[in-house]
Amino acid sequence: MILKSINYWSYPGGLDGSLALPDFFAKAKAHGYEAVEVAIGHEGHLNVDASEADCQAILAQAEAAGVKVASVASGTYWARSVGDEDMEARAGAIEDLKKMLQITSWLGCRTLLTIPGAVDVFFLPDRPRQNYAEVKQRAYSGMRECLPTAEACDVRMGIENVWNKFLLSPTEMCDFIDSFDSAHLGSYFDVGNIMPYGHPEDWLRTLGHRVVGIHFKDFRMSVGNINGFVDILEGDVNWPEVMAAIEEIQYSGPIAAEMIPGYTHYPEVRCMNTSTAMDHIFGRA
Repeated sequence: MILKSINYWSYPGGLDGSLALPDFFAKAKAHGYEAVEVAIGHEGHLNVDASEADCQAILAQAEAAGVKVASVASGTYWARSVGDEDMEARAGAIEDLKKMLQITSWLGCRTLLTIPGAVDVFFLPDRPRQNYAEVKQRAYSGMRECLPTAEACDVRMGIENVWNKFLLSPTEMCDFIDSFDSAHLGSYFDVGNIMPYGHPEDWLRTLGHRVVGIHFKDFRMSVGNINGFVDILEGDVNWPEVMAAIEEIQYSGPIAAEMIPGYTHYPEVRCMNTSTAMDHIFGRA
């Protein structure tokens, strides 16, 4: 059965890493989630230098709260990625990714959300635009270098479709994933992120067995920019078709809501509303 999960960044203090993990676990449980997606940063309560003992303590905290740590995300890729032009940044990103794969394994999770590179980043206007073909070549080399670590840790690197102007069609995503010929690399598919340039149900059916993780969020097409992200069931995602596609590809892993940004006032209400919406989408209400 699919686990109903929520991403750490969805709660106040998640994005800046100040939310204590026991508090996150307790809130998620209180709001009806069965599982959680933790996030690794360069700083904060879970960072790239976490030890196996740290991870065991985190798992004990989650168990005490009654939730399962089901997947791992990270935002470190925006600071530096394996597809970056700068050689020093690229080397640092490869080191980060190897560490995060080990941490993911220590946490007992199978999937690490991964962003291999970006042509540009809309929320970092000072970041230089990079050449698409070169990003692809460097991303391939960097991911290939990290693949032995993923295999040794038995963790899948799930490439997320984000607004990075890279891997912009489902067939291109398939080709990139297939070029590694490894079960330890797949697609971490974000339903809401794809809306401005595709239909999530089409992507899911095309990606098929390559899907190793799923994010839920919704998007209103009439807005068309970052402000178009709305509460689940308030946007234009065709949720019955999305669920039909998920069933067709036989995906049974966790599905994590990623609700960013939160409400200006009483932001935890958004997490509560999301839990109820997911129950209806899953047919559990």
